[in-house]
Amino acid sequence: MDSDRAKLSVGGYTFLTEKDAQLARTEEQRIEYLEARIDYTSPESIRYVYEQTIQERLFKTPVGLRYLRKLREFLIARPEIEPGDIMDIPLYMTFDGELRGSANPARSRVTPSKKRDIDKEKARFTLSVILNVLLAIAIAAMFYISYVSEQPNVINYERAITSKYASWEQELTEREQAVREKERELKINQE
Repeated sequence: MDSDRAKLSVGGYTFLTEKDAQLARTEEQRIEYLEARIDYTSPESIRYVYEQTIQERLFKTPVGLRYLRKLREFLIARPEIEPGDIMDIPLYMTFDGELRGSANPARSRVTPSKKRDIDKEKARFTLSVILNVLLAIAIAAMFYISYVSEQPNVINYERAITSKYASWEQELTEREQAVREKERELKINQE
């Protein structure tokens, strides 16, 4: 249980999903990157970074929002910048309880999700049946093509060999007849 909690904990916050925790870890890395390159002696550069991160929505989790608040407080403390000129930090979520109620972990433990699992199983089964039917049709088509084909193969080798030998036999018979006719002509001419 503690290892699960550790996977979900980032920057003093425990997140509901591992995906949210990973997003917060990514934001921590962005904060480290910005802190290594930011120049606190230039309030205008900090203001630029602050506004760009807000416009590009780089920070969405409380970890990133806490960093934005730190930058905002730094800018407000500077006498050369008017506090009214500083952008507010936008929150891209609601707090009226509707979304929170559906994401409540206690409710998700109590509410069974069997219907969703059954629907997934039905979809997988249907897909499996469709793929099996398509494969069976493809195999039948290959056998049909092999059977109809003129080239000898495992399916039609007997027919192909028999017809080949039959044509040779017919050709040999025709040549024999031609040779016998020539012999008769020669015998008649010799007498």
